[in-house]
Formats: sequence, structure tokens, C-alpha cells
Amino acid sequence: MDNKKNTQMDAFIDRLFAAAKEAGLETAEVYYSESEAFSVGLMNREVDSYEVSTSGGLSLRGTVNGRMGYAATEAFDDEAIAQLIGGVKESAALNEAEEQDEIFAGDAVYPEVQRTESDLDSWSAEQKIALAHAVEEATLARDARVTQTQGVAVSTSRGRRILRNSYGLNLHRDGEMCVVYAAPIAKEGEDTSTGFKIAAGRRLDAVNAEEIGAGAADDALSMLHARPVASGEYRVILRREAMGDLLATFSGVFSAENAQQKLSLLAGREGEKIAADTVTLMDDPLLPDGFASSPFDGEGSASRTKAVIDCGTLTTLLHSRKTAKKQGVETTGNAIRAGYAAPVHVGPTNFFIKPGEKTLDALMAEVGEGLMITDVSGLHAGANAISGDFSLLSKGFVIHEGKQAGPVEQITVAGNFYDLLKQIRAVADDLRFEGRSIASPSVDAGVMKVSGK
Repeated sequence: MDNKKNTQMDAFIDRLFAAAKEAGLETAEVYYSESEAFSVGLMNREVDSYEVSTSGGLSLRGTVNGRMGYAATEAFDDEAIAQLIGGVKESAALNEAEEQDEIFAGDAVYPEVQRTESDLDSWSAEQKIALAHAVEEATLARDARVTQTQGVAVSTSRGRRILRNSYGLNLHRDGEMCVVYAAPIAKEGEDTSTGFKIAAGRRLDAVNAEEIGAGAADDALSMLHARPVASGEYRVILRREAMGDLLATFSGVFSAENAQQKLSLLAGREGEKIAADTVTLMDDPLLPDGFASSPFDGEGSASRTKAVIDCGTLTTLLHSRKTAKKQGVETTGNAIRAGYAAPVHVGPTNFFIKPGEKTLDALMAEVGEGLMITDVSGLHAGANAISGDFSLLSKGFVIHEGKQAGPVEQITVAGNFYDLLKQIRAVADDLRFEGRSIASPSVDAGVMKVSGK
């Protein structure tokens, strides 16, 4: 968002607040977001997709007779102002909830978030396309058995958020991100397998095309000739990708909003031991270069780092101001908005299990004989976000004599997330976020049920 657009948007918001006050709104809040995105995808050395997009909009929340109303728009003119105020009044009149949202005046101090300076503005579309081709060539050159790619992509995005209210709060947040990935197909005889490698950050000049291509190809090659194992109970390591997917799927159980709606089994369990001593679960909105880092949340509360689970003990659920008031505690600064038109909900920021000190190789050596699960799928159909039960199609590797052995696929791993937290025996040191804000190191998950051949 350039300075001219900044000035224009600030002027529009000023006019909106003045009109809202004149129309009788007791308090008012504006949330504005916009994004610019670029993406190019390759398939078999040809450009398969190309997109440049911009989007943006603004929401107005306001109180009328003590009740909160809400409206949103993508237009920024006098007609939009009238429609927003009319929409808020109409929405407030229909709002019969016992517990009303409140507009927050703001905190006295907001933290700073450390960020690497972005270079995305200096890259032309042609340079991004050339980078995609370099990644694909590195992927295909790795091994003759890597015959083609399912896709190679380079994408960049820039966004801006503004949160202002009639108390004088005026918060801004800019963000940039680039994502580069390769997804090749390996073939040997009648067997085929797929691989994947991703890099993400704030600088394209930090992307190593050779490293991504080689990593993606090696991932595909490692799964050639995979077979199911016999059904039974196995010692299992959940590699960081699989454990990260499970944590993301069940992250909602740590929401106070879900707990208060009886959608989480953690309601009222603060202070209880709910996980193994090895488990410390962090929510860190101040993580340097974190994909969900921000000095303020969706309501304007100052962000802070907190351990949700500390050495196995549940210390807090994640709160917005509304859920915190209901429970009689302080907000944790976890009010989120999925977009300008989305309501305020509770959710995690940079959410991760704190890494341990052991390498993945050390975890495998301790397991001796078992399985390492690297990928789980069917998370929407095969996981119950309330009970914690899951049964997921999985793939990975046999662990034999403490080392990674042959590849495994077409197996189903079943368990319960709450039980899993309690049975984690060790946590590795290999935490990577890799284009996401919820992640985990690899973990020794103890004994799990596996269905195979």
C-alpha cells in the first residue's frame, strides 16, 4: 500500500467515523485489509498457471443502544459510508445475544516484531518465472527416474491491515511472503511415487533452486517401491510434517471460544496435567519472521508470547476479550479475523511444540524397531476435532535397527490427540515452519495402532 493510498484510506475512515458519530453510533471500529498476490505455476516446463490479483475491503463494527452491529464493503465512497452505517444499525437491532462484543480502546504499549527486510518489490514477473524454471530444471536433473512434475510454483504476496476505532486507536501492520515449491513424480518399473519440497520466507534471493529441486526429487525417490506393513501396534515417530498436520487439525481444542461452546474437552482444565513432561506448546505472535506474527490481535489487544502447555501442564486456553471476560481472566491476545468481512474468533498465531535437544536420528535410535510416519491425509474426514479421535491414511518408513529403512504406504494410523499428547516420549530439535504458522518438531509418539495388509 503506497503513501497515496494510505492517505486516501485514512481520509475515508475519518469521514466514516464522523458520519457514524452523527448517526448515533456509540462506539465504532474499522478493520481494513488488502492484499496483492502473484503466482506462476509450471507443468512439464510450460507455464501452466499465471495470476496477478489484488483484493481488499473494510468492515465497520459499532454499538447502538449497547448492541453490536456489523457491516462490510469493498467500495470507498459516500454511498458506501451510508450503507455501512445502515448495515450496522440493522445488524445491531437484530443482535439479541446475552453477551455482546465490545470495542477495545487499546493498550498503552505495543511490542515490536523483528522482521527480515523483504526484497519482493525488486523482483519482476520475468525473474519469478525464471526462478520457477530453475527449480523445475533442478528437480528433473536430479535423477533419471524423476520423469515429470505435478507442479512447480513461485508465489508472492503483500498485505496490509489497519485497525482504527472511535477511541483514537490507530494500528497498522504490513506483511510480505514468498513461497516456492516443487512436486515431482518418480517412476521405476511399474512403481510411481510423488515428492514435495517447499521454501517460504520474506526474501526470494534466499531461495536456493538447486536445494528445492534436489530435496523434492529425493523425497519422491525415497518413496519408490513403498508397501504396506502388517496390521498391529508399532512404536511410532511422527515426523515433523505429520505431527504439524495433527497439531493444526486439533488446534481448535485450545480455543476458549470452543471450550465455552462445549466443542473442546479442555474446558475448565487449566492447571491440569494434560500432556507428557516433554511437551511445551507455545503460541508466539512475536516470533521473528513468523507467518502469523503481529504486535496486535484482531481486536487491538497487544500481542504476547505464552506457553499454552508448560512441561505437560495446561496453563491457559487462547482467549479473545469476549471469552476472557466470560471466564474472568485476561485476554491472551488471540482474537483473529480471517478477512475484513469475517467476524472475530479465537485462534492461534505462531503455534508450535517447543523443540527438544535430540536429533531425529537419535529418536530413531531410541525406538529401534517401528515406523516413522511422514505424511497423513484425510484429516477432514478422518479426524474428530471435538473427541480428538483420528484414523488417517499415512505413509512413511520402517525403522529397523534404529535407522530409516524401506518406505511404507497404504496404511492407516489411528489414535486420539489427547492421548497422543500424554504418550509423547521425546521431542526432536527439527522444528521448521515451512510456509505455515502451525508446526511441530518430530516426536516419539510411543505405541500406536496401525492398519495395513
